[in-house]
Amino acid sequence: MAAVSAPPVDLIFLLSRAAHALQTEMTAALEQINATPRAYCVLGNARKGEYTQKELADLCALDKTTMVVTMDALEKDGLAERRSSPTDRRARIIAVTPAGEEVVERGEQIVSALYADVLGSLPEDQREALVGALQTLMNGRLAEPAECSATVRRPRSS
Repeated sequence: MAAVSAPPVDLIFLLSRAAHALQTEMTAALEQINATPRAYCVLGNARKGEYTQKELADLCALDKTTMVVTMDALEKDGLAERRSSPTDRRARIIAVTPAGEEVVERGEQIVSALYADVLGSLPEDQREALVGALQTLMNGRLAEPAECSATVRRPRSS
């Protein structure tokens, strides 16, 4: 029986470490505006339309409990508020306050600069190739998680 060789690269390790490093840098960068990546994601998506708390949780890949805690903090900080839906009295629409709008605008500048810096560390011909390859994977082969019996959790974000 022939020996099975190891894969040439540990793809999950590379992607996981890269994601963790970038998430950590983003967390540190957003601290200057007293925001977290999670809060920035919720606020940024909420200002694009009238979304319920559940819809925003789905857009930001947050579970129900995490979304509730995030919204509680955003309301406490005066950055967003829950409003009754005009079409479903059981649903709450998330509205971004003017202070929340300012956080998103400043956050966009911070995140854009961070992404430009990270991608700028690659040779020019690899930048678009990396982003394009990741988008292709996420829109195709990796668009939906595989069915499996074990629960696979997303890594916690800080």
